[in-house]
Amino acid sequence: MENPEVTVSSCSAHDDENLCSYKRHLSVSEEGLLEDQLRRKLKFFFMNPCEKFWARGRKPWKLGIQLLKIAMVTIQLVVFGLSNQMVVAFKEDNTVAFKHLFLKGYMDRMDDTYAVYTQADVYDQIFFAINQYLQLPNISVGNHAYEKKGAEETALAVCQQFYKRGTICPGNDTFDIDPEIVTDCVYIEPTMPLDNTTVGKHNLNFTLDFHRLVMVQLMFNLKAINLQTVRHHELPDCYDFTLTIVFDNRAHSGRIKISLDNDIAIRECKDWHVSGSIQKNTHYMMIFDAFVILTCLASLILCTRSVVKGIQLQREFVSFFLYYYKKEVSFSDQMEFVNGWYILIMVSDVLTIVGSTLKMEIQAKSLTSYDVCSILLGTSTMLVWLGVIRYLGFFQKYNLLILTLRAALPNVMRFCCCAAMIYLGYCFCGWIVLGPYHVKFRSLNMVSECLFSLINGDDMFATFAKMQQKSYLVWFFSRIYLYSFISLFIYMVLSLFIALITDTYETVKHYQQDGFPETELQRFISQCKDLPNSGRYRLEEESSVSLFCCCNVNIFNGLRECITEVSKQQTLQELDSGAGGKPYT
Repeated sequence: MENPEVTVSSCSAHDDENLCSYKRHLSVSEEGLLEDQLRRKLKFFFMNPCEKFWARGRKPWKLGIQLLKIAMVTIQLVVFGLSNQMVVAFKEDNTVAFKHLFLKGYMDRMDDTYAVYTQADVYDQIFFAINQYLQLPNISVGNHAYEKKGAEETALAVCQQFYKRGTICPGNDTFDIDPEIVTDCVYIEPTMPLDNTTVGKHNLNFTLDFHRLVMVQLMFNLKAINLQTVRHHELPDCYDFTLTIVFDNRAHSGRIKISLDNDIAIRECKDWHVSGSIQKNTHYMMIFDAFVILTCLASLILCTRSVVKGIQLQREFVSFFLYYYKKEVSFSDQMEFVNGWYILIMVSDVLTIVGSTLKMEIQAKSLTSYDVCSILLGTSTMLVWLGVIRYLGFFQKYNLLILTLRAALPNVMRFCCCAAMIYLGYCFCGWIVLGPYHVKFRSLNMVSECLFSLINGDDMFATFAKMQQKSYLVWFFSRIYLYSFISLFIYMVLSLFIALITDTYETVKHYQQDGFPETELQRFISQCKDLPNSGRYRLEEESSVSLFCCCNVNIFNGLRECITEVSKQQTLQELDSGAGGKPYT
C-alpha cells in the first residue's frame, strides 16, 4: 500500500511553537518521504490521459467528452447554418426586389453609380416610388403587405432636409446661408388609387428648392413571411422591413445619388398553424440542443476541476520549494500548472451553452437573434476544434506545430508591434495624400485593406493603374509610395517574419532530437523514476490533509501519527541511505 501524502510548511513569527518544534524535529527520512510523494504527485499531474489510465486506472472522461462534443457541436452548427442561410437569402432577395420595385430604371450591380442629374428626374424618381408603394399589392409577386398599427395601415413619409435660409450666386462668387437643417415631411396613406391614376406634383403640395436641398428621404414599412422554411421542416418567421430611399444632395455637385436601405427585423408570428410533423421535428432539435448543453456543462465542470487542482498543486509546490530549498519558483514554472487548453475549452463550453440556449429560443420563436447566435456558435465551434490540438500534442510528431507556435509567439508579437508602426505610418500618409486621387485610399479602412492586399501580392497592377494623373506631383509621389511600401514589406518585413518562425521551427526540431532544456520543475520531477504502470501511483485512500497547510497543532500531530503508522522501517532505511533527503540542486 502506498504512503499517504504528508506535508510541512516553513516556520514564521506567527506559527505555533509546537508547530515549529515539529518542523525542527522532522527526520531526514520523513522529509525524504514528503519530497518523494510530491515528485510522484507532480509527475502524475503532468501525465497524458493514457499514462494516467495506466497509473491509477482513471478513465479519460475529458477526452471522451471532448470527442463527443466535437461531433455534437459540429452537427448543431451545420443545422443552424443551413437554417440561417435561408434567412440571409430571404433578406437579400427581398432587398433586391425592393430596389427593382421602387427605383426607376434600376439594374443589378449599379448601386454605386445609380444617380440622377436633372430636377425632372428627381421628381420622376420620387413619384415613381410613391406610386409603386401605393400599387404594391397589385404589382408585387411576393407576399408583401403594409404594416398595420391597430386597424390602420402606416403611411409613407416623404421628408426633405434643407438649409433654413440660403442665397447662392456661383456666378458672382457670393453666398449667404444659414447652415441649420430644417426637415419638412409629407405623409401619404396607403390607400389604393383609382385605375390609371397616379400621384404627381398636382396631387401633393411638394416642391424642392435645389439650391438649399440637402437630402430627400422616402420612409415606409412593409411586412412579409418567409415560407421557404416550411419545406425544410422549420416554422416560418415574420419579417418587418423598414425601407428608406435616400436622394443625397449633400455635395451639391449636380449629381444626386440614390440609395435604398433595408433595415430588417425578424418577429415572432402572432397566430400560426402548420399541418404535418414540423412541430415534432422542432421538438427533436430542441432535445438535441439540450443534450449539447448537458455535455458542455459536464465538460465545463471537469475542466474547471482540473484547473482548480492545478492551482492548488502550484501553491503546494511553491511552498515546498520555499521551505526546503529556500528558493522562489520562477514564473514560467508556476504557469506550467495553469493549463491554457482547459481554459480554452471552458470558454468554448460557456459560448456553446449560451449559443445553444439562444438557438432553442429561436426554434421556439421566442427570440430572433440570429446574428448573436451565429457568433456564439461559430466561435465556440472554432475553439472546440482548436482544443483537440491539445490531445494531438501528446504525440511527438504532431506536437511540432504547437511547440513552434508557443516558442515563437513572444518574438512574433514584438516583431509585429514594430512592423505595425511602419504600417500605420504608410496608412496615414496614403490616406491624406492619395485619397483624393485613388478610390482605394478614400478612407483609413480602405487604405489598410489595400496595403494588406499588396503585402500578399494581390491586385498590384490595378492599384498602380487606377491612380489618377490630374496632378503629376501626386502621381509621382504615389509611385515612390507604392514601390517603397512593396519593397519594404514584401522583401524585408515579410521575409524577416517568415525567417523568425523558421528559425524557431529549426530550434524546436533540434530540441526534439537532442532534448529540451530542463527547468527547475522538470529537473525536480525527473528524479521520480516510477513508471506509470509501476503501481506506485494507485492510492487506496486519498489523504484528507493538504500539503503545507499551516492550520493548527492537531493537524500536524495527526501527520506525525500518520507517518508512524504507514511508514515501514524498510522504506525509511532506503530513503535514509538514498537521495530522498539530499539537497536539491
